[in-house]
Amino acid sequence: MNNKFMNGFMKIAGKLGSQKHLVIIRDSFIAMMPLTMAGSIAVLLNVFFRDIPTNMGWTGFVKAMTPLITINGYVYFGTIAITALIFSFAVGYNYAQTEKVNPIAGGLVSFASFVATMPQTVTIMTDLTGVDKSVLKALSGLGLVLNGSTLETSEWGALTTVYAGATGLFTALIIGMFASWIYTTLMNKNVTIKMPENVPPAVNKAFAAIIPGTVAIYASALIGYLPVVLASKPLNDLISEYIQRPLMNLSQGWFSVVFLSFLVQLFWFFGLHGHNVLAPIMDGIYAPALLENTAVYEATRDVSQLPWLWTRGSFDAYAQMGGSGVTIALIIAIFIFSKRKEYRTVAKLSAPMGVFNINEPITFGIPMVLNPYFVIPWLIVPPICCAIAYAATTAGLIPPVYVLVTWITPPGLYAFLATGNNLMAGLVSIFNIFVAFLIWAPFVIAANRVKVEEDV
Repeated sequence: MNNKFMNGFMKIAGKLGSQKHLVIIRDSFIAMMPLTMAGSIAVLLNVFFRDIPTNMGWTGFVKAMTPLITINGYVYFGTIAITALIFSFAVGYNYAQTEKVNPIAGGLVSFASFVATMPQTVTIMTDLTGVDKSVLKALSGLGLVLNGSTLETSEWGALTTVYAGATGLFTALIIGMFASWIYTTLMNKNVTIKMPENVPPAVNKAFAAIIPGTVAIYASALIGYLPVVLASKPLNDLISEYIQRPLMNLSQGWFSVVFLSFLVQLFWFFGLHGHNVLAPIMDGIYAPALLENTAVYEATRDVSQLPWLWTRGSFDAYAQMGGSGVTIALIIAIFIFSKRKEYRTVAKLSAPMGVFNINEPITFGIPMVLNPYFVIPWLIVPPICCAIAYAATTAGLIPPVYVLVTWITPPGLYAFLATGNNLMAGLVSIFNIFVAFLIWAPFVIAANRVKVEEDV
C-alpha cells in the first residue's frame, strides 16, 4: 500500500465523517428511526390485514379487522406522514446540542421555523359536473371560484402531509439548519434576556431563548414568504423541484447505486464505518425515497405507482446480508472450504450474529481492515449484488422497497417484508447470497495456501 495515499485518504475520510453539519444530519435521521419504524410496522400490518385479504376476496376478514386497520392508519399518520415535522425538531435539537446551548429550545425553534415556511392555505377542488346551471350561478354569486365545472374553495390554517411528510424533508433540513445557526449564534454571543440569579433555571433558559428564537423564526418566515411573492410558489415546492427531485433522480441511476455501495466498502477497508461516513448521502437522499414510497403505497395500495426504484432499505435488503460485504456468504464459504483454524473459529463465533446482520465479529476477527487477501471480494460483492437487485427491480421482477424494516431482520426475510411480502424479492436476496458465496469461495481457498506458505 502506498502510505502517502492511505494517509491522505484516511485524513479526508476522517474529516468527512466528523464534519459537524454532516454529523447533525446523520444523527437527526437516526433519531427519527423509532417513529418511522412504528409507522412502517403499521403499514406492514395493514398489508397482512387489509391488502392481501382484499386481493384474495376475504372481505369478511377485512371488515372484522377494520378497527385494527384504522388504528394502524392513525399510527402511520402520527409518524411517517409527518416525518418532515419530526425531522425539523431533531435537526434543531442536535444542532443546539452540538453548539452546547439549550437543545430543547433549539428543537422547538427549528420546528416552528419550518412550520412558518409551509403554505397556510389548502385549496379544495370539487367536481360539479352535472350540477344545475342555476346552482352554479348561485355559487358564483357567493364569491366562490368556479373553473369550468370545478369548484375551488380555500381553507386557511391547514397543514397537509404533502409538506409535512417525506416531500418536505429537504425543506426541513435547509430551514432547520438555517434557523438553528441563527439561534445558536445569537445564544453564544449572549444576545439574550438576562434574568436575576434567583430565577429558577428553567425560567432562565426559556427567557434566554426568546430573542434568538424570535429572530430565527422571523428570518425563516421571511424566506418562506419571498418565493410566494416572487415566484408564486411555496418554498417547499421550489426546493422540491430544483434541489430534492434532481438529487433523488440522480441517485436512482444504476451507476449511483453501485458506486455508493462500493464507497461504503472502501471506507470500511480503511477502518472507517462506511455507513456512518456516507449517512448524510444515504439517509439524506435514499431515506426520503423510502418514506415517499411508503406514503404513495398507503394512498394507492399499488406497488406499480411507487415513484422511486431504489430506496434506503434496498441496500440492506439486497447488498448487506449478514452485514457489510455480505459476510454471511463469507461465513458459509469458511465453513465449507477453509482449513485455517483461526478463520473457522471466528466464523463459528460470528455465525449466530451474522444471521441478524451483525458482522463486526467477522469484520474485525478476520480482520477485513487493510486485508490484502480479501480486498477484492470485500469491495466488489455488494456492488454486484446491488446491480443484480437493481436489474430485477427495473425489469419489474420485484417491486421497489417501500417498508422500513429493522436492520437486524435475517437475510431474505428482510427483502420479503420490505417489499410488502413479495416472495420473489426474498428469493432475489437469497440468490445474491449465493452469488456472493461464489465470489468469496475462491479467495477463502486461496487463503489456505497462504497459510501453508506462512507455516513453512
